Amino acid sequence: MNKDTNEAPPRRRWADLRFCIIGSLLAAPPERGELRAALERLAGQNWRHPSDGRPVRFGVSTIERWYYRALGAKADPVGALARAPRKDRGRSLVMSVALRAALAAQHREHPRWSYKLHADNLAALAAACCELGSAPSYSTVRRYLQANGMLRSRRRTGGNRPGAIAAHAEHDRREVRSYEAAYVGGLWHLDFHQGSRSVLCSDGKWHRPHLFGVLDDRSRLCCHLQWYLNETAENLVHGLSQAFLKRGLPRALMTDNGSAMVAEEVGQGLARLSVVHNTTLPYTPEQNAKQEVFWAQVEGRLMAMLDAKREITLRELNEATAAWFEIDYNRRAHREIGCRPVDRYLQGPDVMRTAPAPEDLRLAFTCQTSRSVRRSDGTLSLGGTRLEVPWQYRHLPRLTVRWANWDRSLVVLVDGDSGAVLARLYPLDKTRNAEGRRRLAAPPIGTVQATDNDKTIPVKDEIAPLLRSIIAEYAATGLVPAYLPKDETAPEQEGDQK
Repeated sequence: MNKDTNEAPPRRRWADLRFCIIGSLLAAPPERGELRAALERLAGQNWRHPSDGRPVRFGVSTIERWYYRALGAKADPVGALARAPRKDRGRSLVMSVALRAALAAQHREHPRWSYKLHADNLAALAAACCELGSAPSYSTVRRYLQANGMLRSRRRTGGNRPGAIAAHAEHDRREVRSYEAAYVGGLWHLDFHQGSRSVLCSDGKWHRPHLFGVLDDRSRLCCHLQWYLNETAENLVHGLSQAFLKRGLPRALMTDNGSAMVAEEVGQGLARLSVVHNTTLPYTPEQNAKQEVFWAQVEGRLMAMLDAKREITLRELNEATAAWFEIDYNRRAHREIGCRPVDRYLQGPDVMRTAPAPEDLRLAFTCQTSRSVRRSDGTLSLGGTRLEVPWQYRHLPRLTVRWANWDRSLVVLVDGDSGAVLARLYPLDKTRNAEGRRRLAAPPIGTVQATDNDKTIPVKDEIAPLLRSIIAEYAATGLVPAYLPKDETAPEQEGDQK
């Protein structure tokens, strides 16, 4: 998931970081007496700060508290790790004009400073110059810089060094070891593979399809296998949802860094389902070696048995593939594990969870974004399409919505903080609106309505309360009205003239 474009609130980003730290303990629960050592290993690692990206570490007691909190919340471990909303949420400390000018000048001189460094230097400047007033907090400085477009500039590296050289230099410093998950469902592998032969499609052209596959690391069971014409995030979600419905939810998922794997819909969907998304290091295919070995079996057995078939369609290829991996691969003895993948999958031990309903999976794999509401007709624009906003929410300047780029028929309005679904949004139907039918406008949520029994609030008055008080105050001064009255008669109408 691309963190630069993720619009999740800070409390959600902190929850994702905490779940990323203790996710390995949930995927492979330590044996009795080994929890302390596992916590100490996690405490000794560097983690990326969710706000500014700097390396940060956490204590053993802190990680232990997160672990037990997530362990007790089986339905939503990530939600249980989120920070409680601040009591002063929605209120901000107003910075003085002098402080804002000093902060702007400081950012112009040092555009590469982090928000924390700006806040610390502003605090030192305020302590040395009393005219500036008290120094604001770090969160206030960060929000002010972001709101005014004073973002941190990235350092531009010179030269044209290929990324592969740097990646291989780093890999040479580390040893390579084989690994295997201790529990069924502890880790799944996902990848796409371009087939060796083309299929004839309905457009009369030959296409080389891509095979989507999901493997369980411990049992080597093929959870789902399906051919698609393109390697896209839509096809990835389509195949992965079927794997979830067939086998259940795993604890972790490993993919490469392809564009479909790092799509926002995929990353945010896995986070909502409490599945740790691990990506391989650049130029390190050996991390996903089990998947690469499986592709060799697909080409060596399945595709080899189809060589005699001259023409094959995508439907025929998928039917043959579904039968092959369920009957042949999953029920044939695996050389490395010494048994059939289906037997090892059933024997466990496992850390699988029950998969949600198909509609919940469809809603999970969506990206969250915010849009401005047009006051004239109460609509918002999303992907070039105008959507109608319910009357209860049209008074809000910006709304948070969730949608998928490939499925614009499902757009929901959600709470930007908690992620709760509030309503479903539908496209604007101008033809139907031209019929002239209009509903009565419902008042916004939270609007106080005056009742007939409420006699304290005047329903109607000829003069506004402010103007009445001004007239009374002027009359109390005893001054003569500062104007010359003039008696005038109304002009006669044309019909009254003789």
